[in-house]
Amino acid sequence: MAKATARHILVDSEAQCEQLKQEIANGKDFAAVAQAHSSCPSGRSGGDLGSFGPGQMVPEFDQVVFSGELNTVHGPVKTQFGYHLLEITSRTA
Repeated sequence: MAKATARHILVDSEAQCEQLKQEIANGKDFAAVAQAHSSCPSGRSGGDLGSFGPGQMVPEFDQVVFSGELNTVHGPVKTQFGYHLLEITSRTA
């Protein structure tokens, strides 16, 4: 079964998500941005979600995590929780 590890940042607005994505693109550390801005408890650990398989996260996550490019910041990804930036750190088939 496929497995992936990822980290994310959860915020309330698409605009804030875009702004944080730009800050990371300009050199800010993903984990530091997650700790400062993410409303998810995982923000305390730099947004780390650990290892998970398909179907363990919301469908919007699965679409990105199991098809997107590794070590790239994806998003904004809208879910019922808000807007996410996602970074896939590893994936196995």
